[in-house]
Amino acid sequence: MNVVFDLGAVLFAWEPTRLVQAHLAPHAPTEAAAAAMGRALFHHDDWTSFDCGTRTLADSIARMSVRLALPPEPLFAMLDGLGERLEPIGVTVEMLEQLIAHRDAGQPLRLYYLSNMPSPYARAIERRHAFMGRFDGGVFSGDVKFLKPEREIYEVLATRHALDPAQTVFIDDSAANVEAARAFGWHAIHCTSPAMLPSQLQRYLPVSVTLPVSNPRLRA
Repeated sequence: MNVVFDLGAVLFAWEPTRLVQAHLAPHAPTEAAAAAMGRALFHHDDWTSFDCGTRTLADSIARMSVRLALPPEPLFAMLDGLGERLEPIGVTVEMLEQLIAHRDAGQPLRLYYLSNMPSPYARAIERRHAFMGRFDGGVFSGDVKFLKPEREIYEVLATRHALDPAQTVFIDDSAANVEAARAFGWHAIHCTSPAMLPSQLQRYLPVSVTLPVSNPRLRA
């Protein structure tokens, strides 16, 4: 079985509202305003073109600044070097490490990632987090100039590693990305709560591979 992980909000914390609150509070004084600004910043071509490697961060920030009437300095403080500050989500990294151990013990598992992430951030997490080197392969949008949910980025990973769709399960926090994976023929899990992921994934794994499943209510 091939297990394909998204990274942001699955293996690494990605909280745009919190980023806005930390760096742009005067321009978004309430949580609702911060959430709206996060959507305006990150769900727009100004950001996604940086995400897929067709625009520099400096150009993206200049465009965001003009479009949203924001000073560029806090945008740089928020976005420059962000890859150095992305922190792992403990419960899912623990699950990944269990899967790695099963694979290394000879179980029929292969582990991949498929992430919308700018190349500078990708290089930072590769450098900072040893588990990134334990995957069997993966694709970052910033390296291939395609972006989920575009079909082409799924094709890049599938072609590189000869993935059998019937033996591939994809995990992502975005419903659109999950639907695109299903349209591509993969199984897919919409990860809305990382603590629930082990129990969601278990049904797709070989019967000889088991994941400890805890009560997520105890992980408050």
